[in-house]
Amino acid sequence: MEFKDLLSEYQEEPLTRQVILSLLKNYKRPYDKISELIKARWLIGLKNGLYVPGPKSKLLLPESLLIANHLCGPSYVSMESALSYWGFITERVFEITSVTVKPTKTFKTELGRFSYKHTSLPYYSFGIRTVDLSSRQAVMIASPEKAICDKIVMTSRLNLRSIKQVMEFLTEDMRIDGDLIAGLNLEMIETWTSDAPKQNSLLMLIKTIRNYDKGVASRI
Repeated sequence: MEFKDLLSEYQEEPLTRQVILSLLKNYKRPYDKISELIKARWLIGLKNGLYVPGPKSKLLLPESLLIANHLCGPSYVSMESALSYWGFITERVFEITSVTVKPTKTFKTELGRFSYKHTSLPYYSFGIRTVDLSSRQAVMIASPEKAICDKIVMTSRLNLRSIKQVMEFLTEDMRIDGDLIAGLNLEMIETWTSDAPKQNSLLMLIKTIRNYDKGVASRI
């Protein structure tokens, strides 16, 4: 069976070096063959040891959100990228942003730019969901609540001290649909604050959303 036929079993999936080597087990110099396949556009190299099917294969590519999970792990998609997925912001997102326990870094690939922001445990583990993008693609992504908290926590020099400041941050800076703010789960956010960075800012976020639900913040 030819490589292209073997590769068809892996559409919509990122391919590790181990997978590619298993497909090339009959080749005496598999690493040289990988280079040939990249040049011939049967494969696209995302980083050393991670690939996706190339345009010559005519196979479906994995979604960018799934690629983000695989480029640097453990990680989950968050901030504007997650909020765009959940429909909280309407602007197109040109970079996939994720959160990881590893050092902050950025990957520039043929399929786009992927950035990773560092945070520590146990805060990292809160508010992560697994969603199915297709029968082959399951993605780790922040809930809307965690995506907003991550944006606050990881925005340098941002300290939210008033309801007005929070509302400006949510509706003007992040352009979140105001109708969705009141539906955020405050109880969930409250369980994170004791182990979160920028506790005072997150407490002010909770206060703002609670007042928004009562129609106070919307009049500020």
